[in-house]
Amino acid sequence: MSKDSRDVPAPPWRKSRRPAQVKRQQLSQELIVETGLRILDAEGFDALSMRRVAQELDTGPASLYAHVSGKEELLELIYDRVLSEVRLPEPDPARWKEQLREYALEVHRVFRDHADVARAALANIPTGESSLLAGEFTYGLLIEAGMPPVEASLAMDRLTLYLVGDAYEGSLHWARMRAAGMSGPEEYFQAFVAQIIAYYEGLPRERFPHLSKHVKDLTAGDGEDRFTYGLELLLDGIEARMPKA
Repeated sequence: MSKDSRDVPAPPWRKSRRPAQVKRQQLSQELIVETGLRILDAEGFDALSMRRVAQELDTGPASLYAHVSGKEELLELIYDRVLSEVRLPEPDPARWKEQLREYALEVHRVFRDHADVARAALANIPTGESSLLAGEFTYGLLIEAGMPPVEASLAMDRLTLYLVGDAYEGSLHWARMRAAGMSGPEEYFQAFVAQIIAYYEGLPRERFPHLSKHVKDLTAGDGEDRFTYGLELLLDGIEARMPKA
């Protein structure tokens, strides 16, 4: 065969070889959850559906149900996957307040990285491994520090609700920011606070003397300042109810 034979076209009756097809990723619950989380982070809670996940994986929605029963379970699995990013220290009851603060700040950090996931946490009883480990850490820490189990249960519940509720409020702002087509959170919150200030300063002073006069104080501090302040209120309240040694 000459060196130039490769330039001769194949005759029309010869079947052309099809290029090798790209092998699809094998479906698994882990792959579905990771894909769902990626959609949630990029497009928000309302964009997430079994159909959207199937589209991203280049398959039909029916094929997902062998691994996940539906969107509700998918959300629970995604939430538990996110909680797996929370770093739990070895419990030290002597440092319960400091450790509870560190835990709360760690959860806050993880929720901030996955803004919309808090919407999946509301009104759900934790059953995933990561959720249970977080619950065991906080509940056990309070009990070992001396708090009665019933009261420790209430303290853990209110702390969890504070963390989830704060993250949920943040997710609503992210949704508004996306809808407004703004470039980032700084631009959004500057515009948001400016609207509040303008509205409150325009209130009738005789009817709303404090709101209209102290609007700059009402809007002082960013979200992180407010989160930290609320967390300290909770921790101080738990400490006040802790049995004295």
